[in-house]
This record gives sequence, structure tokens and C-alpha cells, in this order.
Amino acid sequence: MDRIGKILTPALLLAIAVLVLTAAAKPMGALQTPAEAYQAGAFTKGIIEGYGTMDALASLVFAIIVIDAIRSMGVTDTKHVLSLTTRAGLVAAGCLALVYIFIAYMGATSVAGLGMQENGASVLSKSAEFYFGLGGKVLLAVIVLLACLSTSVGLITACGEYFNRLMPQLSYHKWVVIFTLVSFGFANFGLKEIIKLSIPALMLLYPLTMAIIILAFLHPLFGGKRVVYITTMLATGVMALFDGWKTFESFMEMKSGFVSNLDNFFSANLPLYGSGLGWLLPAVVGFALGFAISKLAK
Repeated sequence: MDRIGKILTPALLLAIAVLVLTAAAKPMGALQTPAEAYQAGAFTKGIIEGYGTMDALASLVFAIIVIDAIRSMGVTDTKHVLSLTTRAGLVAAGCLALVYIFIAYMGATSVAGLGMQENGASVLSKSAEFYFGLGGKVLLAVIVLLACLSTSVGLITACGEYFNRLMPQLSYHKWVVIFTLVSFGFANFGLKEIIKLSIPALMLLYPLTMAIIILAFLHPLFGGKRVVYITTMLATGVMALFDGWKTFESFMEMKSGFVSNLDNFFSANLPLYGSGLGWLLPAVVGFALGFAISKLAK
């Protein structure tokens, strides 16, 4: 908290602000027409693309660090811990929203000067060079270093603590070394390959993550009954498993007849399936079923 919260993150936000505010003050051109995928159904497309940020997945892990940090300051009352965690979450979400909005604006106005780029990393890199020359490359290096360092330190710390609790045979420090080396290995594949490898897993994990976050907010509504969690997660998990496998087959350029037939059936009958949110209706049905059982059963 003392190093990342008070030094690295403010430095990161300052470095990003220099770049995005310059782009906002001196846009390369007018806002361009959205890419074809965003001309219709931009909201659902944005959610699916948001899977790649892994923000929701990371939030479940980072919450451990936030809560432990608050408790280490002597706060023990559960309601007080919840209040402080909520405020920290709102600050973090607000900062992320501002950063994403400004970067989206920079991307939309950069097409006139840079043309269409393959991914956001290229937009940032070439925009920084456009505005600041060699200094822009240095600025971007600082942004990437601070962003990746603060994120990786947080994730490795949280995962090290979690797996040490799960399997105490290995010390916390050994888990940290393991996760650092594994992450270093994956990093050398490059952003494009990492995204390609991770998307099938994200299509499986993200619906489950979003479902459990929504259930946490609705917890008081159904009294925290376990059966509601079970039925909702099972219904969501079935669709998430299918989406993950279908995406994996697509990347591997293979498609079985069974998957093709199910894909066609869901496309014709399941709302929002074509937008990648086919898990939403099963999750609602699972929730309704669990809620009904919780009311009827003793």
C-alpha cells in the first residue's frame, strides 16, 4: 500500500494524464466512424472486449489485498471494512473509467493520423511517438512499466498468499517465485498471442465471475441461501463451458458437428447468444429456480 498506493499508482496516473490530455487538446483529426463490429451492438461488444482486460477477474483477487491492508491498519469492524473497501473500489473504478474514456477518444481521433491499428498497444505506442517523438517512447515505457509493475506485484502477492493458504507445504516466498517465473515465461509470447491463448479461458471464466459478483450484490435479497448460488452458477457454467469450448475450437480452426449443431440451435433460440452473452438468460433462470427452492424448502 505504501509503495504502490502512494507512489507507483499516482505516478502512473500522472504519466497517462500527460499523454491523453495532450491527445484531447490536440486531436490528430475528427472522430472516425466506429469499426463495423461497433456500429451495432456496441454495448455487448464492449462487454465481450472487456473480458480481455481481466479487470473483473483481478478484482476478486485484489480484494484480498485491499481487505488485508485495511485490517492491518487496525480496522476490525466488518461494516467499517466494507465501507472502506467500497470507497476504494469506487475510486479505482472511477479512475479506470476516466482512463478508458480518454484512451478511447484518443484511438477514435488517431485514425486520421495513424490509420487503423491492430490493437490498443499500437495506438498508444504510435500516438506517443506522434506527439512527443523519442520522448513519447520514453513516456510510454514509463506508463507500461508502472502499469505492469503495479498490476503484477498485486496479482503475484494475492496469488502467493492464496496458494500458501491452500497448500501451506510451500512457503509464501516460494509461491511468489513460481508465479513470477511462470508469468515471465508467458510474457515472452507477446500481447497478440497471450490474448489469443487466453480468450477461450476468459469465455469460460468471465460469465461465472460476473454471475458471482451479481449474486454478491443480490445476497440480501435471497438471504444468502446456498441453493441460489448453486443453481445460478450451474446454469451459467453450462453455457460458459460451451462458449469456452466453441471459442477454443474456433482458434484451433476445427469445429465438431455437435458444437456446430448446438451453436445453430442457440443462435436461433437463445437471446443475446449472438452477442456473446448467451449465459445471461440461463443465469436468470438458475437464479429464479434457486430462489423458488429456497422459499419452498425448509
